[in-house]
Amino acid sequence: MLLLAFVAWYELEAHALGPSGRAVIVTVAPGESVGSVISDLGQSQVIGSTFAFRIGDLIHGSPSVLPGAYQFHQNQTFGEVRAILSAGPNIFPVDVHPGLTLHEVGNQVDQIPGHANGSFALIAAGGTVTSPFSPAGSTNLEGLLGTGTYLVVPGESDTTILHAMVQRFTTQAASAGLTPTAAAALGMTPYRLITVASIVEKEGYIRKNMPDVARVVYNRLANGMPLQMDATVLYALGQDGGTVTAQDLRLQNPYNTYLNKGLTPTPICSPSVTALSAAAHPPTGGWLFFELVSKDGTEAFANTFAEQLSNEKLAQSRGLP
Repeated sequence: MLLLAFVAWYELEAHALGPSGRAVIVTVAPGESVGSVISDLGQSQVIGSTFAFRIGDLIHGSPSVLPGAYQFHQNQTFGEVRAILSAGPNIFPVDVHPGLTLHEVGNQVDQIPGHANGSFALIAAGGTVTSPFSPAGSTNLEGLLGTGTYLVVPGESDTTILHAMVQRFTTQAASAGLTPTAAAALGMTPYRLITVASIVEKEGYIRKNMPDVARVVYNRLANGMPLQMDATVLYALGQDGGTVTAQDLRLQNPYNTYLNKGLTPTPICSPSVTALSAAAHPPTGGWLFFELVSKDGTEAFANTFAEQLSNEKLAQSRGLP
């Protein structure tokens, strides 16, 4: 009689009567024990009894668990849980670091199981997902994806992922003080201000440089000078960093700010909140030039070309390119 009661209890726990509940994400750290994972599943109410699950291990064997993130639902059967664990992580992070292009983000999404190569880019260019910052008629979302990590869950579409990225950018832009009023005070539209921020992101390198780099951009625009920013030339070449050659500088394209005055047609990357804030609220200053003068990323700013030449000599003396 006790044996029958025990079997009935185990079967009840293993088969989880009733519908599945809300989604639960469980992250398995490298080296984490199976016992610890089972405890997490119990605390999250994915399984009703960790004791019963461990008894099942004696029959079915302990599942092998790889590090990573897994999506479950509360009140799942033991069989479903074992199948998910055995299949490996089913949630994949997409890290939109400041400075990444839409193409680079798309490459990450394309690597996720169930996502077709190039599909993200096609949807991004198709106009299904729009940003409140996009100019009328534009379907180009370059620079309009929020930075940070996104956890892509099973069955999540490229469209849903893109929506989340665009919505996060809208929130980040608001937190940086990017408003139509702030843009207008600088003689900009919000979209053009974002374009400035993207250039600041790539040219400023580190946080402390960005406000002054933004001021250089605005001063050059106001003086009718070409921006002469290497990052814009590299963007047209599809390169993330590297040396710009004399041949590169002669290439005719809208992103060559050595040959063309004014801003690039679009942003050149996803800017950080820091870069957005710097572009929206630049400091006062007369700088027209800047130069990397320290290996820690510090840049020196100059009002005159003579001062710029002095900074270039300082950089050379420190072994900087």
